[in-house]
Amino acid sequence: MINKEYIFQFLRDLGDNNSKEWMDENKDRYNTAKERWITEVDLILKRLSKHDSYFEQFKPKDTLMRINNNSMYHPDKPIYKDYFSCSPTRKNDKFSRIHISTGISWSFLGSGLWKPEKKVLKQVRDAIDYNGDELLDIINHKKFKNFFGGLAEDSGKLKTSPRGYSNDHKHVELLRYNNLTANVKLTQEMVISDGFVDYVEEAFLTLKP
Repeated sequence: MINKEYIFQFLRDLGDNNSKEWMDENKDRYNTAKERWITEVDLILKRLSKHDSYFEQFKPKDTLMRINNNSMYHPDKPIYKDYFSCSPTRKNDKFSRIHISTGISWSFLGSGLWKPEKKVLKQVRDAIDYNGDELLDIINHKKFKNFFGGLAEDSGKLKTSPRGYSNDHKHVELLRYNNLTANVKLTQEMVISDGFVDYVEEAFLTLKP
């Protein structure tokens, strides 16, 4: 089997030569790197399926995001991404159970609620209002704090309480979040190690609550 380091060798070269001409000339290398990542994703999905049958519905290749950047919405970005992803999520899911991006400029593992619809965000805030102590217990748990450092920073976090809640609400800090996520950076050494699937499993079990 091709070493996982091959994935990063290809992605580094792609980052240095980000053009359609180069990609056309290196199509075989791209397919080889992608297939090696798909093999890893297959192992990840099988492992996570032991803990959550949700993952059984996905084929590994269906969890990959397109390597092309969307030039219509992001005209300033390069033509191609310099990372591969694993995002086992259905179109109408309200949150992501796990997301992995691994590459040169963008490498992390995370989970949570990202850019939710207003209705979903209201449901979350209502739940925090009703029983925010339970969420605090989860994100303040020693294992969660050690692994993820708590909730991820939210650039969309409100500066004051959301409408309908007072600034002196017991859980006002949680209510101000627009995105509730947790993530951890991945290094190349972690991804190419023999224990990467074990690491992803541990991350998922820590995120699951």
